[in-house]
Amino acid sequence: MNIRLIVKLDAKPPHIVKPICFEGLKIVGTPIQLANKYYKNGADEIVYVDIVSSLYQRDIQLKEIKDVANQLFIPLCVGGGVKTIEDFSKLFHSGADKVAINTHAILENPNIINKAAETFGKQAVVVNIEAKKWDNWYECYTDGGKIGSGKDVISWAKEAEDRGAGEILLQSVDLDGLQKGFDLELAKEVVESVNIPVVISSGAGNLKDIKELIEYANPSGVAISSMLHYDKYTITQIKDFLTKEDIT
Repeated sequence: MNIRLIVKLDAKPPHIVKPICFEGLKIVGTPIQLANKYYKNGADEIVYVDIVSSLYQRDIQLKEIKDVANQLFIPLCVGGGVKTIEDFSKLFHSGADKVAINTHAILENPNIINKAAETFGKQAVVVNIEAKKWDNWYECYTDGGKIGSGKDVISWAKEAEDRGAGEILLQSVDLDGLQKGFDLELAKEVVESVNIPVVISSGAGNLKDIKELIEYANPSGVAISSMLHYDKYTITQIKDFLTKEDIT
């Protein structure tokens, strides 16, 4: 299957949590437990995002990431609280294959994307976009979907690519955790605005949602959390369904 099925783990160490529209965190397990579970069930990749580190101005919890990495033999992308090239380096040494950045790059220093791509290679640099819809545009949010940046999502996606990002992780502040389907227009706009892989998150509630997203927007990957955390489906069931639907 060419479409990657990715599990997104929202972390508030020492727990994995699931917010609704980036609010109201519900504990769903531990990093080791869930990483091991989803790896064994056939996930193509794990995305681990510490969703409170930037908001709380807290150090990156490297031990948690090492523990997760030790469970996996698939790619691991880690984000949350990344501010320096040294942070990138520490995360790679802790077992991350890719590092996602959002808040610092938007609010403080977009050149960190350039520097990271030059230092570690484009394939290792992911820009995490938390998008919120207004009347006729989408705004990039930061600090775990809490703070608006004033930046337009499509413009920022293009800029991130120009600066050397190798991938975009796109989340919807409005739909995350609701399990009511993806923002298809947002997904399609971002996918078509860049020439790098785009992973779409926020909205999967059933198998039809995933099929609809793939057929409409053609993303590189789909990131899923709630419908897996609450045992509505397994990775195996999702892959079997997509295979039967001739979606590859």
